[in-house]
Amino acid sequence: MSSAINPFKIAVSDTVLTDLKQRLQAARWPEDELVSDWSQGVPNAWLREICAYWADGYDWRKREESLNRFAQFTTELDGLEIHFIHQRSPHADARPLILTHGWPGSVVEFHKVIEPLVDPTAFGGDVSDAFHVVCPALPGYGFSAKPRSTGWGVERIARAWSSLMLRLGYPSYFAQGGDWGSAVTQAIGWQDPEHCQGIHVTMAMSTRPQVDGEPSAEEKRALDGMKEYRRWDSGYSKQQATRPQTLGYGLTDSPIGQAAWILEKFWAWTDCAGHPENVLSRDELLDNVMFYWATASATSSARLYWQSFGAVERHTITVPTGVAVYPKEIVPPVRAWMEAGDYPNIQHWTEQPKGGHFAAFEQPQLFVDDVRAWARPLRNL
Repeated sequence: MSSAINPFKIAVSDTVLTDLKQRLQAARWPEDELVSDWSQGVPNAWLREICAYWADGYDWRKREESLNRFAQFTTELDGLEIHFIHQRSPHADARPLILTHGWPGSVVEFHKVIEPLVDPTAFGGDVSDAFHVVCPALPGYGFSAKPRSTGWGVERIARAWSSLMLRLGYPSYFAQGGDWGSAVTQAIGWQDPEHCQGIHVTMAMSTRPQVDGEPSAEEKRALDGMKEYRRWDSGYSKQQATRPQTLGYGLTDSPIGQAAWILEKFWAWTDCAGHPENVLSRDELLDNVMFYWATASATSSARLYWQSFGAVERHTITVPTGVAVYPKEIVPPVRAWMEAGDYPNIQHWTEQPKGGHFAAFEQPQLFVDDVRAWARPLRNL
């Protein structure tokens, strides 16, 4: 296995872009939904508007250039070529931080927080809060290679990320994640306490409810979130966890299908007052969709659910833990449940005033401030 670290630039071929435009222009559309809201799924009129803009207004080359402002690389980890951003801080005492995204996200989620984390003095912060930031794309996501065999679950990804940090010359580091990134980050915490100095998560995927008597307001909020998810919002996960290959044919062949599959979750999971464009720009939404469409990764990304959904290993995490609770998270974390389960060493807990599932994407300043605050007392341990 090669340990080489190779420079990388995002460069989607003209052939892919031409094909995308042709598919969008030739799309066969269903009739309108029978309701006046999102309760039957993504509204036809809005998706038509988005896809018309995608075909004739959205400038991928400009967006690609913007994303390429970050230093990017690929390297082989456990036999798989992984794409990652590695933005080094100009400040001498910066500490390494690995950020992990989830589904249906990508490294695009972090485009507004990387620079403030790397160079805080350029964004009104203190030099003592500087990080060297590493953002890998999950296996089978975006420009990372697609696994060619089973076994690439959360625990294996965590081992690969720990290897990546050592390869980059970081014998100690911090780890942060949301969605699947939370699961990967917690696995790093219990697998690699020798090198990982602390973890920060926005979800607690392995935590189980522990309610004795009348639930507290915090517990009720989480229980209501679980009920809503199971009743109205979990169909995608069942399909991806059981038949990702079948699902992938339609999403890989149809850009409007791929866009609808992803954009619905940005309506459901963001703190957006009913519309995703209230919190994220149309370009940002399409940037993220492009990481799936341009790389034909609908199927390979969904397979993580087949591999790990409901099967994440549970172990006690002893490294110092930080948790940020965003009010519109799918299931907001509950401190008592976490501490009674796998997280006995929570040293930082923040209840955020706004934000949802895609924390760094939706509320970059809140995210940056919280990550800085969590890491401060851990920097000299």
